[in-house]
Amino acid sequence: MSDIKLACDMAEQIKTICDKHGNKPGELINILHEAQHLQGYLPEETQRIIASKLGIPVSKVYGVVTFYTFFTMTPKGKHPISVCMGTACYVRGSEKLLEEFKRVLGIEVGDTTPDGKFSLDCLRCVGACGLAPVVMIGEKVYGRLQPVDVKKIIEELE
Repeated sequence: MSDIKLACDMAEQIKTICDKHGNKPGELINILHEAQHLQGYLPEETQRIIASKLGIPVSKVYGVVTFYTFFTMTPKGKHPISVCMGTACYVRGSEKLLEEFKRVLGIEVGDTTPDGKFSLDCLRCVGACGLAPVVMIGEKVYGRLQPVDVKKIIEELE
């Protein structure tokens, strides 16, 4: 399938999401969540389509996307890794886990590996404090991790 065809299909899917929410500006966050779930991120063109469908300035959409840390404007890796830095996780060593993920993957927080397999981010709280320290990889929660576990987890995902 050509890149142009893919882009047109994606644009139509974004418009359908907006229509599903009645093209209401008050539904912007819900629309952005669905659009990001569809694409994995929210590129400028997607933001323009949403703004047009909702009849709001692109700057408003951009403002929401950049304000909330859940939204991203850069593509994530096949395996997005999020290290919890909430209080319980931090106290139990999540900072050391984060440093080990950075070392093993050779990337910084917010980056994606050159092969597109892994991206690395931090988040505030997963809500699994009893399992601290916690890392989410995609939708899966890994608890009670130690830095020595990082390499094995990465190898299992490759």
